[in-house]
Amino acid sequence: MRFSAVTTADRFLPEKLSLRLRPWLSRLDQLLDGSNEHAVAQRVSLIAFLVRVISAGIALISQVIFARWMGPFEYGIFVLVWVTVVILGNLSCLGFQTTVIRFVPEYLERRQYDLLRGILFTSKTFAVSMTTGVALAGAVLIYALRDLIETYYIAPFLVGLICLPMIALGDTLDGTARSRSWVLVALTPTYIIRPVLTLVVMSIAHISGLAPTAMTALGSAVVATYATSVLQFFAVRKRFGGVVPPGPRAIHFRDWLAVSLPIFLVEGFFFLLTNADVLMVGRYMDPDKVATYYATVKLLALVHFVYFSVKAGAAQRYSELMQNFDHTRLEQFARDTARWTFWPSLAMAIVLLVLGEPLLWLFGAQFTEGYPLLFIMVIGVVARASVGPAESLLNMAGKQKICAIVYAITLVVNICLSIFMIPRYGLAGAACATAASMVFEALVLALTVYNRLNITMFVFAGRNPAKEEI
Repeated sequence: MRFSAVTTADRFLPEKLSLRLRPWLSRLDQLLDGSNEHAVAQRVSLIAFLVRVISAGIALISQVIFARWMGPFEYGIFVLVWVTVVILGNLSCLGFQTTVIRFVPEYLERRQYDLLRGILFTSKTFAVSMTTGVALAGAVLIYALRDLIETYYIAPFLVGLICLPMIALGDTLDGTARSRSWVLVALTPTYIIRPVLTLVVMSIAHISGLAPTAMTALGSAVVATYATSVLQFFAVRKRFGGVVPPGPRAIHFRDWLAVSLPIFLVEGFFFLLTNADVLMVGRYMDPDKVATYYATVKLLALVHFVYFSVKAGAAQRYSELMQNFDHTRLEQFARDTARWTFWPSLAMAIVLLVLGEPLLWLFGAQFTEGYPLLFIMVIGVVARASVGPAESLLNMAGKQKICAIVYAITLVVNICLSIFMIPRYGLAGAACATAASMVFEALVLALTVYNRLNITMFVFAGRNPAKEEI
């Protein structure tokens, strides 16, 4: 028997109160049990949001513990290495982790199981093979440039590179699961299991008497990443075993790569844009400053994960509406996703600004230096939320190239501002550069979606009548 909020209220609440609550409870029932596209997308987004909330809590606790154990200097080394490794792992997939989201629904709807088996196999094989080569090339490059790199970074980077194949595999499995709206299978391994395992392994190492250094933390991350990706691989394979019958594979690698490369440029520029500030701070400032800035960014993730949660639920639905050539429903759904992104983000931002200083103090007294940065950077995050997952809509509409250009320009703006402002204004300069580039990104994305798709995604804009069918 399925749960019904309306029925439960009728049974246990006074009649007048039940009648007043019925419109809201009906919406809740539709969200939890509805089968239309809005209900499914909202449900997926809600689950993704809850996963990211739990993940943010786990990340905050684990990073506080790491910072307390390691101190700002070692923690700063760990942060810079780990961010770099995650970026490389994601970029090395060359967009295949998103290409599967676009093609899997199409192949399933058309019952092209040979192509479906082919892209599932190819995406994972390519990701692991590519990142293995990148890891080996990275190790050679670090050895060759060892005289130009600070000595305290060399060994941690070499250890971090071991993670690359499994980070890429995890990203690909995430996209594979999201193509079927299996949001728990997609997000739980990366955002909950991996950080918990990292903390557990690090705790065991700490209790065993190992020094709480960046090397110990990175070793813990390597163990956790391999365990998590292997478990996710078997979970995804089992779920697809019930959907895809056994049979031969048809591999159209060239066609898939032609689609993946523009997506790679879009997501690569976006991923670099998301993390470029940490890398730029690491370029110009000492590890302890990197630690302070990163702690501040981790708090901002409490706001920014609303966007990622909505994106997780919206991408597949964008693709389906594109396949059906339904411009009116696509426009309405796109505007809905902008609202779902903006208002929760704004609420989270206000809460964060109130609680930011005591939360940073948890990392250590010196980390409260980052509190003023929150007031600067939150402007960019909220501005970005005001247009929802616009780049995901462009990707699913086949507008990857123009989207890539938008992110390339935004990344250049961010880097140029960082080069100019960080040496002069320190961490405040980094925060200003990041916020300004995010405002620029939101503005350009909104204009691009309007000009290319005739859809207005800005949350405060009036309704835009469709001029043409997609």
